Amino acid sequence: MLLSQSLLNSSFFQPPAFLMSGIPGMEALHGWISIPFSSMYTMALTGNILIFLAVRRTPSLHQPMYYFLCMLALTDVGLTLSTLPTTLAVLWFDHRLIAFHACLIQMFFLHFFSVVESSVLLAMSFDRFVAISNPFRYAAILTNSIIVRMGLAIVARATVSLFPLPFLLKRLNYCPGKILLSHSFCFHADVMKLACADITVNILYGLYVVLSTVGVDSLLIVLSYTLILHTVLGLASPRERLRALNTCVSHFLAVLVFYIPVIGVSMIHRFGKHLPQLVHALVAYVYLVVPPVLNPIIYSVKSKPIREAMLRVIRRKDHS
Repeated sequence: MLLSQSLLNSSFFQPPAFLMSGIPGMEALHGWISIPFSSMYTMALTGNILIFLAVRRTPSLHQPMYYFLCMLALTDVGLTLSTLPTTLAVLWFDHRLIAFHACLIQMFFLHFFSVVESSVLLAMSFDRFVAISNPFRYAAILTNSIIVRMGLAIVARATVSLFPLPFLLKRLNYCPGKILLSHSFCFHADVMKLACADITVNILYGLYVVLSTVGVDSLLIVLSYTLILHTVLGLASPRERLRALNTCVSHFLAVLVFYIPVIGVSMIHRFGKHLPQLVHALVAYVYLVVPPVLNPIIYSVKSKPIREAMLRVIRRKDHS
């Protein structure tokens, strides 16, 4: 009896697949809910691809600020494509199974693009600080080679930080009866809760990744804007102050659009366990879907050169 119990306890189980949830309590309305989701995904992909093409095809936009905007647009495309297949599969076809290894791959890229987006927003804040505090040396400081190196560093940082996560989940022993995920995509925190094992290492490493990437980035962005504000207040003319601050509005809104949902997701996971599952799902969708939708709108409305370049791309496609 003791031997059989010992064998049972020592057995290692990994589910072949997980079962994804849609919108909790609204399963009967998934067909209707898929309409706004499909629209948002279409807007996110179209808007960000348009921004990338607009910058690429407009020589006058080949400047550091717009190169960073291209990085942001490509990151938003990646973030959108990370969740689009499984979310629409659940909403359109009620296809809720995701293979174990496919789940780990999706989880890696979902968190990867989130960390990259945070890093790109930090790079953009540095760009704005240099442009305002040292405008005459702006082009000399942010050369093309420096921007390429910054882009490679951002990708390397996200890769190195997140590479261990799939392996930390793969080593865990899972409960045979617990395969239901809380969302229509794979979060690290969501997957590790299904394990029948000590997940202390996963919790600590997940916390380390959040603090060392998004946490550090947010503090440095606040520092950048503090220095920017100090520099702007030192300008003699009110018109110059307004013009300098106006160049930061789009980036500041993009920061708010990204970090407010990030803070919301973190708070919900830490302190909102008593809240309905619907609230958890909606906050997660806002965090992953809304920033890629709003960023192109923010930059096309606030930046006349981007808006005009995007319109030229659209007209060229209409004529072709």
